[in-house]
Amino acid sequence: MQAQETKKKLPGDTTLPSSKEELASLAKLEKQKYAYSVEDYFQKPKQSSFKFSPNGLFFSYREKDQNNKNHVYIKNTETNEIKRVIEEKEDLIRGYGWANNSRLIYVRDNGGDENYHLFAVDLDGKNDTELTPFEGVQVSILNSLKDQKDHMIIQMNKDNPQIFEPYKINIKTGDLVKLFENKDPKNPISGYDFDKDGNLKAYTQQQNGTEYVLYYRTDETKPFEKIVKTTWKDNFYIAGFDYSTNNPHDAYVISNLENDTNEILLYDFAKKSVIKKVYANKTFDVGGINRSRKRGYEVDYYHYNGEKSVVIPVSETYKKLHQKFTTQFGDKEFSIVNKTDDEDKYLIYVGSDKLYGVYYLYDTTKDSFKEIFNLMPQLKEADMAEMRPIKFSSRDGLTLYGYLTIPKGASATNQVPLIVNPHGGPYGPRDYWGFNPETQLFASRGYATLQINYRGSGGFGKKFSMAGNKQIGRKMLNDLEDGVAYAKSLGFIDENKIAIYGASYGGLATLGSLVKTPDLYTCGVDYVGVSNLFTFFKSFPPYWKPYLGQVYEQWYDENSPEDQKIMKEVSPALNVEKIKKPLFVIQGANDPRVNIDESDQIVTNLRKRGFDVPYMVKYNEGHGFGHEENKIELYKSMMGFFAKHLK
Repeated sequence: MQAQETKKKLPGDTTLPSSKEELASLAKLEKQKYAYSVEDYFQKPKQSSFKFSPNGLFFSYREKDQNNKNHVYIKNTETNEIKRVIEEKEDLIRGYGWANNSRLIYVRDNGGDENYHLFAVDLDGKNDTELTPFEGVQVSILNSLKDQKDHMIIQMNKDNPQIFEPYKINIKTGDLVKLFENKDPKNPISGYDFDKDGNLKAYTQQQNGTEYVLYYRTDETKPFEKIVKTTWKDNFYIAGFDYSTNNPHDAYVISNLENDTNEILLYDFAKKSVIKKVYANKTFDVGGINRSRKRGYEVDYYHYNGEKSVVIPVSETYKKLHQKFTTQFGDKEFSIVNKTDDEDKYLIYVGSDKLYGVYYLYDTTKDSFKEIFNLMPQLKEADMAEMRPIKFSSRDGLTLYGYLTIPKGASATNQVPLIVNPHGGPYGPRDYWGFNPETQLFASRGYATLQINYRGSGGFGKKFSMAGNKQIGRKMLNDLEDGVAYAKSLGFIDENKIAIYGASYGGLATLGSLVKTPDLYTCGVDYVGVSNLFTFFKSFPPYWKPYLGQVYEQWYDENSPEDQKIMKEVSPALNVEKIKKPLFVIQGANDPRVNIDESDQIVTNLRKRGFDVPYMVKYNEGHGFGHEENKIELYKSMMGFFAKHLK
C-alpha cells in the first residue's frame, strides 16, 4: 500500500519508463572499447567553481566526495588552512558566491523544480541560514550591494506566483524589506534597475503582453517618467550606470532601436537622449561591457560572441593585461572569472575546443602566473577532436553560422556518421565555440556533430532573430536540413547514417524532424523535449503567464484558427504516424519548463503503433540532469542507442 501511495505521488505515468535493466541492456549495445569512458567526459571535476573572497584572504572552491556530492570549501591564503563550509545534501547546490569577506551565499531548489531558495553561511561554516524559506517561491539576486556588506537586493514571486518584486534582505538575519510593489499582474514590471547604492532608478513594465515601457526617475522624491516604449522585438535596457561622470543619470545602455545588432550606447536619462554610440559590431550582437570598480568604474573592455569569443580592450590598464594574458595563453580562449577588490589577483579560466578548462592565478604584484587546477586532466588535448566554425547559406538566402566537430581520421575514404544537435530555446540561446563534452564524446565514438545557429537564435541581430518568428516546425527545420546538406558536401559524412539529438526545444526539433523528413534521419534522441504545443502552453509555470502575448507572436497563437492548424501540423505527438525511425526519450520528472506529460505523450502514442521506445525518467531531476550518476547513465544509454542504429 505504501509503495502504491508513493507511486501515485510521482509525476507522470509511472508505468511508462523503461526499467533500469532495460536501459542497462541498451547501454551494453556499445560493445567497442575506447581510450576514454563516458565517465571521463561527464564526471564532475574533483574541484571546481574557484572564487576569491573580495579581500583576497580566502579562496573558495567546490570539491567532490566519494558519493558525488560537491561541497564548498574555503582555504586561508596565508595559513593554507582548509575548512568545509557548505555541505551538499540530497538537493544540489545550484550556485554559490561571496556576499562579503565573512559570509557566503548559495542557492538550492527541490529536485530540479527551479524554485530556488537563498541560503547564507559564515566562513567557519556556522550560522547556516535559509534566508528565503518560502514554499513554491523562486528567488534571484538583483544587486549584491558591495558597499553594504550585510545586505543585497533580491527578487521573489512571494506574494503572487506570476510576478516578481524586489526586496532588500539582511544576509545575517533574513530580514526583508519590500522595495517596490508590482501591482498590476496583467501589466507586470519585468525588470528593476538599482544603482550601486541600492536606489531604484528605473524599471521596465510589460504592457499588453508584447510591449515594454522603461520608466526612470531623477530623484526618489519624483515620479517615474516614461523614457522609451518598445515591443519584445526590440532591446533598450540598462547595462550599468556610469559612475565615472558627475551626472548621476548617465548610463550604458544595450539597444538595437537604431541598429540591426545590439550596440552599447552612453545615454543621459535626465535629458532622454543618447550621448554617444560606444560600440557595435555589424554582424554580431554586443555581449556587454566590463569596468573597474577600483579605478572609478573606468571601462576595461567590451565583448561579444562571434564565431568565437571576442574581447575589445579599452583602458590602458586592461590593454596591458590583455597583452600579457594573450602572450601567456597563446591561441587559447581566456576569460577573467574573478578578481579581488584591489585587483591585485585575477582568476583566469583558459580553454579551447580541445581543452576542457584550466584555472590560473595571475598575481599583479609578483607579475606571475600559477596554474590552480586542471578541471579534466584525464582528457588529453592531443586526443580531442576539432570543433570547426562553419558558415553557409540557407535555401532562402540567410547566412547561417554553426560548428562541426570532426572525429580524427574522418575523410572521403573513411566516412563517419553525423549527429545533428539543435540547441534549446529556440529564441535567444545559441551554440558557442569551445570544449563541449557531448560533441567530444560523440567524436571519440566516431560520430561527427553538427550544431547550427538556426534562424531565431540569439546573438546575430534583429533581422535574424525575427526570421524565426512562427517558424517552429517549418523554416527552423529547413535550416537543419540545409546544414546537413552542407556537411554532406564536405565529403566525409556517411549519408546513410545521420541521427538527430536535442534537448528542450532541441527535443522538439528532433521530434519535428522525424515527422517532417522521416527519410533523412536514421534515429533520434529527445531529451526534455516539447511534443505537443497545445499542452505545452497549458503547462507553463505561473511566472511565464505574463509573456503569453509574446509567445503567441513568436511561437504560435493557440487562439487563432490559422495558427491552430499549423500547431497541429508541427506538434509531433499529434503526427506520430509520420515517424518511422527509432527514438529514445529522456525526461526529468520535476521539469517546470517542459512538463513530463510532453514526453509521456510521445512515448504512449508511438508505443500504441508498436514502436519500441526506450524511455528514461529520473524522479530527482528537472529540465536537464544535474546529478552526476544520472548524466553518466544517460550518456551510456545514448551511446548504446547510437551504436545500435549508426554502426
